[in-house]
Amino acid sequence: MAQAEQKRSTVPLLWIAGIAVLLAVVFSIRHLTRETVKVRVAPVTFQTLASRVSTNGKVEPIEPFQAHAPAPGVVQRIFVDEGQHVTAGQLLVKMDDTDDRARLASAQASLAQAQLQLSDIEHGGSTEERNTFSTNIASARVEQQAATANLAAVQALERKGSASANEVAAAQQRLNAANLALQTASSHSSGRYGSPDVASAEARVADARAAVAAAQNALAAADIHSPYSGTVYSIPVSEYDFVPAGEDLMDVADLSRLQIRAYFDEPEIGKLQDGQPVTIVWEAKPGHTWHGHIEHIPTTIITYGTRNVGECIITVDDANGDLPPNSNVTVTVTEMQRENVLSIPREALHTDGARSYVYRIVHGTLQQAPVQLGPLVTLTNVEISGGLNPNDLVVLGPATPGKELTDGLAVKPVR
Repeated sequence: MAQAEQKRSTVPLLWIAGIAVLLAVVFSIRHLTRETVKVRVAPVTFQTLASRVSTNGKVEPIEPFQAHAPAPGVVQRIFVDEGQHVTAGQLLVKMDDTDDRARLASAQASLAQAQLQLSDIEHGGSTEERNTFSTNIASARVEQQAATANLAAVQALERKGSASANEVAAAQQRLNAANLALQTASSHSSGRYGSPDVASAEARVADARAAVAAAQNALAAADIHSPYSGTVYSIPVSEYDFVPAGEDLMDVADLSRLQIRAYFDEPEIGKLQDGQPVTIVWEAKPGHTWHGHIEHIPTTIITYGTRNVGECIITVDDANGDLPPNSNVTVTVTEMQRENVLSIPREALHTDGARSYVYRIVHGTLQQAPVQLGPLVTLTNVEISGGLNPNDLVVLGPATPGKELTDGLAVKPVR
């Protein structure tokens, strides 16, 4: 009886032991046979991160001098060559000034005539007229003196009874006529011209002087000089070319003072600030880089082809005559740069709504690790402000295409 009870009590224990062994075998087989996924990993490191944006731009001088044709005419002489350095005041181009000299001579002749007319009016007439007036006055005075003496003689005879009243009246009439003739001759000499005549003559002189000044300026403009020292970087005309008024004849600038007019797409404009550093490259000189800074950020949005852009002015800081005006360049603006910050490759970062996390390897399996992001995210790296330590390994992705990363996945790191 006791043996039977003992046998019945050992049966459950055997079942339990058997199940335990079976489970151990199952888990061992599963552990030995489950697939281990190879994953690419990268360490968490300190780096200098920078956020940059690139666009196209065009080089132009800060203070260009463009010589224009002052009037339609022929280019008579070009005194400099393209690429030549010139000094302030140096003669660059001479236009044909034959017509200008003729207009100046005509204007000077008109001024001389107007000045002579004004002088004649101010002096009561020309020299010939004044001589005539003087002769007439002298003759009138002689006649007046003779008429006066004659009247006195006739009056004396009348008192003696030797002359009649009619003779006295005739003598008096002669004297009156002589006085009138003298008065008329004197008035012609001194009052021939009034204030309106003088004002009109002065206006003609002023107009003539203005015409002379205009002709002189036109003649001077035919000789074009450089206003400052610089380099001749464009000569679009040749000697003996006929050009219309305003035609571009020559371009001069200080090629050490350049700027770039660049266009940034609308979403990028808000990140731009005055003074941000800029690098400049030109395809014609591969391997060479110029440097500058933003002088003026865009103040308005314009349509440039199919883009909505803002126009930005960039000053070139190290121009040395080796970056020609009107060249098309690529500018790269450093919007933000942070030194020695903890970062991971952007490929390792995962987001789930507002949550950011990475995968780390713990005991051969993947484990999600939440992280806090810093302010700087570039195309290749992300700044980490919390959740990771230097030299931690983060998973970039599976080494085998088609595999997905999941929490608890058995993995093998591959650098």
